[in-house]
Amino acid sequence: MLAGGALGGLAVALVAGDAYALQVGAFALVSAGLLGLVRPVARRHLETRSSEQVDGPAAHVGRTGVVTQRVDHRDGRVSLGADVWSARTEYEGAVFEVGETVRVMAIDGPVAVVADTVG
Repeated sequence: MLAGGALGGLAVALVAGDAYALQVGAFALVSAGLLGLVRPVARRHLETRSSEQVDGPAAHVGRTGVVTQRVDHRDGRVSLGADVWSARTEYEGAVFEVGETVRVMAIDGPVAVVADTVG
């Protein structure tokens, strides 16, 4: 917004020449106008997006992955897109073999907690 004000001052300098007071006035006027118009819109946009946006490990919850190393309640590996995660099953007796598709139910630190895609 200050760069826009500088462009306003430049435009006045090209038209009016060495009228420094006009250049500074144009800079101040354009900068204030841009701050008054653009800032509230940008702030509203950022506030609404931040409440809806899920990022980090939580973004993986609900995704499906493919088992790359047998997964039981203690350990295993799952491919989630281009990433390979340590994984464990959500329930004690469940076991998933290599090639099965599973759904990420939760993220527990560096471990994806997975369950059957049907359940």
